[in-house]
Amino acid sequence: MERVKLNTGEALVPALRALYERSGYSRYKMSKFEEYDLYVRNKDFLVSDSVITFTDTNGRLMALKPDVTLSIVKNSKDTPGFAQKVYYQENVYRISKGTASFKEIEQVGLECMGDLDAYCIFEVLSLACESLRMISPDAVLDLSHLGIVSALLDDLSQPPEVNEQLLKCLGEKNPHELRRICAENGVVPEKTARLVALAETYGPPAQVLQALDALDPPMPDRAPLDALRTLVGWFDGTPYAGMLRLDFSVVSAMKYYNGVVFKGFVPGVPESILSGGQYDHLMKKLHRASGAIGFAMYLDLLERFDRCDPYDVDTVLLYDETADLNGLMAAVAGLQADGCAVSAQRTLPEKFRARRVLQYKDGEVIPVE
Repeated sequence: MERVKLNTGEALVPALRALYERSGYSRYKMSKFEEYDLYVRNKDFLVSDSVITFTDTNGRLMALKPDVTLSIVKNSKDTPGFAQKVYYQENVYRISKGTASFKEIEQVGLECMGDLDAYCIFEVLSLACESLRMISPDAVLDLSHLGIVSALLDDLSQPPEVNEQLLKCLGEKNPHELRRICAENGVVPEKTARLVALAETYGPPAQVLQALDALDPPMPDRAPLDALRTLVGWFDGTPYAGMLRLDFSVVSAMKYYNGVVFKGFVPGVPESILSGGQYDHLMKKLHRASGAIGFAMYLDLLERFDRCDPYDVDTVLLYDETADLNGLMAAVAGLQADGCAVSAQRTLPEKFRARRVLQYKDGEVIPVE
């Protein structure tokens, strides 16, 4: 099977930065360090609660920052009637997805904080879509709305620990376990069926919204569903309409997040490379009066994918000591003009892998059998 070609090159990050700056987002720079207490108090917001710490010269326990959003929220202020729009290109220090060790990870993302309105939310989602399209034209953005999930869970009248179990099952798309937990806790079959339907429903917005409208009993609170319908409707006629999917397995910690949450995927990478959502609850927890929405791109996943290429180079061109230098240079330039990545070598090491091996001999380029 031919390997999916993604844009993971060095030009990607400058292109993302230019995209955000064109939309009025200014670059936010920060220190590598934060007080460890910030992460202890908000560990559920982090991708991983493992943090690298050290003691500062004044005795304070500091941390190499594992997250950018917390630092931005902590170090910014509310301005009535104004939305602060920033983007960042920062290194974070945490256990990388798919590994068991700490990594220095380059992360690019943006935050919109302040008096959020419908346009702010639409703009951030549009920028998330365009960021994904820069990597692959076949990228997908999965959307959910925590207001819908919360309304269904509240309607069950279960204690928080049961809701946590149900939320976990929803995130895992596990209808069997959802049914079991509901049965064990006395949830009536009609409400169980509605929750299971939410777990099993996935696809284009129009299809999913129609399925949710047909639920019997209907949704206990239609306001979040109508808000989601309005939001995805704004994308009709845009280049991003075909990228959107509704997927209610996209869930986040409800004590931090609210409203729309989303994840972005590209072909060939089994995990989401983009994650974001509204986090008004986090703002309130950090004594902010405003709302916020943002996303981050996990560039380490793209780097790991890029390294999955079984070849070190497209083409190796072998030559020997009798080769004419001018002729060899012309041969290399000719191959490069045809779009090949060329490594000119006198010998080919045993473990060096090339898609094809050619030889420059007597002024000609010939295949090596």
